Amino acid sequence: MIAKLSIVRSALFIGALFLIAPDTSAQNVLELLPGSDELRYDGKTGLHTLVGNVSFKYQGNLMFCDSAIYNKQRKMVWAYGNVHINKRDTLNLFCDSLRYDGKEKKAKLKGNVRVRDQEYKLTTRELDYDAEKGQASYFTGGRVEGSKTREVLTSRVGYYYPESKNFAFSNNVVYEGNDMRMTTDTLQYMAYSQKAYFYGPTNIEAKNALMYCESGWYQTSTEEGRLSGNAWISRDSTYISGDTLLYLPKTGTYEGIGNVYYMDSTENLAFTGNYAFASDSMHYTLLTGDAIATKMMESDTLHIHADTLYNYKDDSTNILKGYYGASTYSSKFQSKSDSLVYDKSKERIELYEEPIVWAKESEMKGRFMEMIVRDSIIDSVLIYDKGTILMEIEPDKYYNQIHGNDIKASFKDNELHRAYVYGNAMTIAYPEEEEKTDSTLVKHRKGMNRLYSSDIRVDLDSGKIVGIAYLKDPDGAFYPMKQIARDEQFVPGFVWKGFLRPISREDLLEDKIQAPKPEEPVKEEG
Repeated sequence: MIAKLSIVRSALFIGALFLIAPDTSAQNVLELLPGSDELRYDGKTGLHTLVGNVSFKYQGNLMFCDSAIYNKQRKMVWAYGNVHINKRDTLNLFCDSLRYDGKEKKAKLKGNVRVRDQEYKLTTRELDYDAEKGQASYFTGGRVEGSKTREVLTSRVGYYYPESKNFAFSNNVVYEGNDMRMTTDTLQYMAYSQKAYFYGPTNIEAKNALMYCESGWYQTSTEEGRLSGNAWISRDSTYISGDTLLYLPKTGTYEGIGNVYYMDSTENLAFTGNYAFASDSMHYTLLTGDAIATKMMESDTLHIHADTLYNYKDDSTNILKGYYGASTYSSKFQSKSDSLVYDKSKERIELYEEPIVWAKESEMKGRFMEMIVRDSIIDSVLIYDKGTILMEIEPDKYYNQIHGNDIKASFKDNELHRAYVYGNAMTIAYPEEEEKTDSTLVKHRKGMNRLYSSDIRVDLDSGKIVGIAYLKDPDGAFYPMKQIARDEQFVPGFVWKGFLRPISREDLLEDKIQAPKPEEPVKEEG
């Protein structure tokens, strides 16, 4: 997510020059080196004035300038023109003028200030150092750039604390380097924890990603990053957002916490949830907490909900699994089950543990079900072990029913078209006859057909059974409406669960309570 911010660690040289040595007479004596053109001493003011090619040693540092004034009593040094300070041949400082107050332990550098070590260079107009506070600072804009790298950091304000090796940049902070650009309001670095913190609206442009957050941190030792506050990361074909995002580039993993949204444009697949974990190397994404996967299809959108969603994709496998209370919603079909497996490459959805599928007028149930869904259209449904298909004719009263050990149901335009029933096949249907008058078409329910066979083929149209072919050992009975026996009106294990049917995407998150089995209908007077 975030490239190495080596400038954060290496730029700690900024205040090294101003570390105040112990207050001993040896340390505070200005040692004039040969080469000055002129040296004057004013006994009244106690000022030493040096002019032309000035060079001297003070507190272990070499200083060069055009002219300098030194007050031993007040421990004051003023240096003017082409000021150059060298510390142990590893640090060089340049400026137009410098004032150092030994009593207040404050230094002020003005005009074209440049501080260099073997790796980095700091440039600013003015630089202040307060030894009592242990703080170096600039307020008129500064620039830190690498001598061996292409890193550059600029800001309006900068603070550095040499003792703790911590520092902060604020106001229009811009970092560029290591194939990354970061803009933020405030950037702080804590040496002890090796963490860089950024506050305020922050934009990060990395080699393969764009990022945004309103606060966050970056650990230089582990390269681990955390983004918070309307955070998002956009990488190639994927996008993730959330209240907090945690990324570990060394392991290729990231986490999302709170209001997580994840999108894979190559699959037209999006996820929402309260927690997400993804691994690039392991090729999977895991979501929990009101988790919903949304598959954009050509003519519809499929929403899949479960307590836990697991999406795996590599060169040969592309599956989505839902565990604990799985349900689906699209405008054309819906389902509920304990768990499901959606093989996206094979367009197959497997439903486990008391699954239910609804498609138009049909409600299908069994111990295990397989759906073949081409784009948003159901091609077929396989129902295993005590398969049942119900079609409501009149709520809580009459239902067309198909039952058997196993059922293979085929569809046209998401409507049940044909069902093959294998083993202990049974159908219950309410045939109707039409009576046409001058202005209306009246339908009369003739009675109830209860038919049995080892195997049956059932043809349907608009939720009505229009044809039955007995494949083996047929049997059955017809009951006029007023002679329907209560114990003959339903297939084994009948229960209508239309109240569980999701009617919207939001409905997937509702915990619907199991309703009691409806009372058996009273005989219709006829």
